[in-house]
Amino acid sequence: MTIRLLLADDHPVVRAGLRAVLDTEPDFEVVAEAATAEGAVDRAAAGGVDVVLMDLQFGAGMHGSEATAAITSRTGGPRVLVLTTYDTDADILAAVEAGASGYLLKDAPPEELAAAVRTAAAGQSALAPAVAHRLMDRMRTPAEALTKRELEVLQLVGEGLSNLQISKALFLSQATVKSHLVHIFAKLGVDSRTAAVAAARERRLIRR
Repeated sequence: MTIRLLLADDHPVVRAGLRAVLDTEPDFEVVAEAATAEGAVDRAAAGGVDVVLMDLQFGAGMHGSEATAAITSRTGGPRVLVLTTYDTDADILAAVEAGASGYLLKDAPPEELAAAVRTAAAGQSALAPAVAHRLMDRMRTPAEALTKRELEVLQLVGEGLSNLQISKALFLSQATVKSHLVHIFAKLGVDSRTAAVAAARERRLIRR
């Protein structure tokens, strides 16, 4: 049975490289490419795709996790395998909660990528070992792990946004943002926004 693939990445060179690798597999067929997350959603909705290889960052516009949620919310839609350079807790949690069947890093060897595609196509979970390890660590110490919302708040703090700007971006009250920051500081053992961002980046909780 042929597994039909959609490559969603905003870099033409990356898509060409993926196509070259995937075309060597006898049971794979790359049927379409998308340079934007919106384009990936539209093409997936058109049908004829079994697995979408989804990047997370597309520059301006929809994020890869948003596209993943849009694709997986459709009954009978294709599976989504996230293929990215980011291995932070914030990115992993967002993708998993969006319904991704797998999460793989772009430096994965070709045989690991091919195995992940087949696993995702079969409706099973395909996680890179490093990603699975991070999720297991979160499960072992749930009281210390930052929630998805706390990670979102901290990522925006790291990008230099004020509490007011964060409240508008996430549709929260400023009081709620402050409450999240109090919990973040306690979990990370810090007492300032700068220290929280530094600690989170060191632990690969958020992007640098």
